[in-house]
This record gives sequence, structure tokens and C-alpha cells, in this order.
Amino acid sequence: MRDERFGAIECILFVSGEPVELESLQGALGMTAIELQALLRDMEALYREEQRGVQLYITGDAVQLVSNRAYAGYVEQLLQPAQTKSFSQAMLETLSVVAYKQPVTRSDIEAIRGVRCDYSVHELLKLGLVCELGRKDAVGRPMLFGTTDAFLRQFGLHSLAELPSYDSFLAATAEALAEEPQQGLQGAAASEALEEG
Repeated sequence: MRDERFGAIECILFVSGEPVELESLQGALGMTAIELQALLRDMEALYREEQRGVQLYITGDAVQLVSNRAYAGYVEQLLQPAQTKSFSQAMLETLSVVAYKQPVTRSDIEAIRGVRCDYSVHELLKLGLVCELGRKDAVGRPMLFGTTDAFLRQFGLHSLAELPSYDSFLAATAEALAEEPQQGLQGAAASEALEEG
């Protein structure tokens, strides 16, 4: 028999439709943090095991009931949503800088990217993927930006710790670039051999 609090959590998350802070859930259910985490892990495992249409999405300080991506095709077939706005290259670059370097100012982003970022930051704020975190204690007190839970959900992450390692990305890129000229030489040698044969 399932704990009554299992159903209560499910109901609260369904009615909310938004992420619910773990502390708020603890208070509403009279549970300790450890008890709540254990119950949420059990719920998450059950949903996964039963391949339910909804899943728990847990971040460091909140939980939300979300649709199972495995069934996205069915939902799209029914709703046939309008084409969702795609991210421009500039927006993705700006979002990457914010994700890896947060808290970060506009001028920090522009120094890394080498171009202005006003439009990208404005659009990312509008989409709720970045937020204002406060002001930097420096001349002019520029605004500091960071990512949001919506950013984590958009990219299927539970925390920023799940972002790919920047150092391993650089190493993989350097390795791929180092192999590229060799592949070009091998291809040229093969072409010459075919022409001679």
C-alpha cells in the first residue's frame, strides 16, 4: 500500500503545474528533507518503471511533474503546435557563456563572444532561460545574469553540474581539429592512387 503522501505530492505537483520548492513540500506534508527525498526517489523510480506519461523532474531545490518525452510524438500529433521559435547561433553562444561563467555581466559576455549581446540577453530573459541575479559591486553596478530552472528543463538537466565539462570539450575539439588535416592528406593520397590506377 502506498503512503498517502505519495498521492498528496502527485496532486500538489499536478495542480501547481510549476516547479514546487522542496521546502514548501516538506512544510505542507510535515516531512523531513530526508523523508521527502526518499519518497521522491521512490515516485521517480515507479514512474520510470511503469513508463508513465508523466515523470518527476527534480532539481536541487524544486520538483515538477512533467510530460514523458517518450510520448512527445503523440502529443504533437494531437496538438500540432505552431513551430516553436528556434535559438539563433548568437542566443546559443550567449546562453553557453551565461551557463558556464555565471554570474556574468553583459560586458563579460561581450568580451568572450567579441560582439554585442543586448538582443540575445533580452530574448533569453523573455524566454525565461536566464534571469537577473543582482548587481556586480563595480563601477556602474552592472546587472549579473544566471540561468534558471527553465534552462535546466529545456536542456534536460537536473543541475548545472550535468553540463558537459568545458575542459573535456576543449580537448575533444583540439583532437578533432588535429585529426582533420591528416584525414585531408589521406583523402588526397587515395585520390592520387585512383588517378594513377
